[in-house]
Amino acid sequence: MQLDPDQLENRLHDEFSATESQVRVVVRQAIDLAEAGQYEADVGTAVTAAVVVAELGDAPSGTVPERWNWWIGSLELAFGGYERFGIQRYRT
Repeated sequence: MQLDPDQLENRLHDEFSATESQVRVVVRQAIDLAEAGQYEADVGTAVTAAVVVAELGDAPSGTVPERWNWWIGSLELAFGGYERFGIQRYRT
């Protein structure tokens, strides 16, 4: 199963009450992550909306971009090479 950006967008709004700009930046980074194929190679599963929502749900707290960066940081520590998928800033 591939990443469905529309499904991810809807799930992020529903699960985390995220703003439009927060959702937009996370969806954009998730698409990049999925297209790179690195996560699937390292973890053995594709990046899907369900995977992203589950992983962000494991984050201690924060906005959707903060949760995303927490997950990406975990991947960076575990496998390396994920820093480029982190969110540096976004328009609020």
